[in-house]
Amino acid sequence: MKRSDTAKDHTATAPSMADALAHWQSAGLGALNWFGSGTLDRMSGMGAEWMAFVAERVREDVALQHALLHAKTPAEVQALQMTFLQKALDQYTAETGKMMELGSRLFDATAQDATDEDTDDLANNVNV
Repeated sequence: MKRSDTAKDHTATAPSMADALAHWQSAGLGALNWFGSGTLDRMSGMGAEWMAFVAERVREDVALQHALLHAKTPAEVQALQMTFLQKALDQYTAETGKMMELGSRLFDATAQDATDEDTDDLANNVNV
């Protein structure tokens, strides 16, 4: 039996990507129309901020392990651990504040973008 005899052509029955997107939009994802490039830029900035924070925390973890390997006494180990935990707490607290601020800006600006788009659509007599 030849391979070509058993191979099926699925292109005729498979929906196109455009059809799938149209179906998703009619199923309730039409609300994502406001999700434009500005929103993606702001989300990218949030992601970059988070990755920089995680990278710094990994560096701190590695530095702690190095310092623990060279500690001479249990008191020195305890001091290193306490310093590490306090710094981690401070950094996580600061980062939480940054992410909350970035998130607030994201949604405030996204809401403004959506309002501006609706206003533009109404001014141009486009169905919203």
